[in-house]
Amino acid sequence: WPAALHPARSPCRARPGPAARWCGAALNNQEGRADLLTAARAGLGATTIALLLGSRAAFAVRRFRCVGRETVSFFLILPLALPGIVTGMALNSTINLGGQLIGLSFSLWTIIIGHATFCVVVVYNNVIARLRRTSTSLVEASQDLGADGLQTFRYVIFPSIATALMAGGLLAFALSFDEIIVTNFTSGTEITLPKWIFNNLRLPNQRPVVNVVATVLLILSFLPVYLAQRLTQESGGLTGAGRAVVAPQPTE
Repeated sequence: WPAALHPARSPCRARPGPAARWCGAALNNQEGRADLLTAARAGLGATTIALLLGSRAAFAVRRFRCVGRETVSFFLILPLALPGIVTGMALNSTINLGGQLIGLSFSLWTIIIGHATFCVVVVYNNVIARLRRTSTSLVEASQDLGADGLQTFRYVIFPSIATALMAGGLLAFALSFDEIIVTNFTSGTEITLPKWIFNNLRLPNQRPVVNVVATVLLILSFLPVYLAQRLTQESGGLTGAGRAVVAPQPTE
């Protein structure tokens, strides 16, 4: 009777299931949330560098026809073909050498630089493929109508490659966000979310929390890839806007 009159003290009171309990533990894990922010900052930094270098390299390879152009393209793609452990060891040796020469130390910036080495390839491949499908007559028509280089890029070239840049940036962020091998060699004491999962996976009492975090990481990594796939399938919109700029004007 006392237990029945006081539901809060009743042994039959409903309790949260194991899934809800471990999800709550994962959300309340301050270390995991801090490592999530570190992984996001590293991904954004690597994506920014990849967008700048990858797009410039694609324009240079596409525009200038000189000796060694294919060699440059090969070396740009090479980091993606190399095993992650080879890239990580090479970067680790470079950082250690830089520490002896100029005082370089392991930090978030070394993680960003290490991730950017393979993220550049993703942006480069997307942009160079779009540039090869873009007709050069659009640029010529823009120049014939009196547009300078900046106007041609703003109204013709950029609308044509905008979706390729966005898709490349999303893929680069996804690759950087869940990278673990290169991160282990370039992070030092910095910990990203994939590294936190790797460090806690061997601890039996942390395994349920790690499973929850790994599931969330899988979902977060899937979203950029899905959006990039949708962007690459779309073909009108932005490119059409660029064509409208260079359309011939009707004569009076």
